[in-house]
Amino acid sequence: MDKKVADVIQLAIQREEEAYEFYMDIHDKVQDPSVKDTLAFIAGEEKKHRDFLVEYRDGNHGTDTLRMADVVNYKIAEYLEEPEVDTDTRSQDVYLIAAHREGRSHQFYTGLAGMHSDGELKAMLLKMANEELKHKEKMEYLYSNAAFPQTSGG
Repeated sequence: MDKKVADVIQLAIQREEEAYEFYMDIHDKVQDPSVKDTLAFIAGEEKKHRDFLVEYRDGNHGTDTLRMADVVNYKIAEYLEEPEVDTDTRSQDVYLIAAHREGRSHQFYTGLAGMHSDGELKAMLLKMANEELKHKEKMEYLYSNAAFPQTSGG
């Protein structure tokens, strides 16, 4: 692997490590057990991304390891301001914070992919962007269900 590609992969690994720490930091601040579970899950997903990138860097995975999936971008985070985190942060705010983070991660990978010509590295970066967009979709779904719960009237 040439140095330029290795540098890109190392930057992506660092980004995933930061995402893991970000979610675990919120996990340690909030009280709601279901929110804590969700944050632990999404942090685990970021750890899996990091592990994938390490394996990819080391030549143990090809781009076919990640599959592109259809994702719905609700764009909720684009229209709502990102709240601050404290011990009293409501579950829907935690999900909105996570949606913002995942949106930035999607932009990060899309931007990196745009800097490279077609090939294996660009394909892998676009698949990582898709993974982050899937996370954003999940967080926006959780946000909308927490912020606007279904009532018995429909």
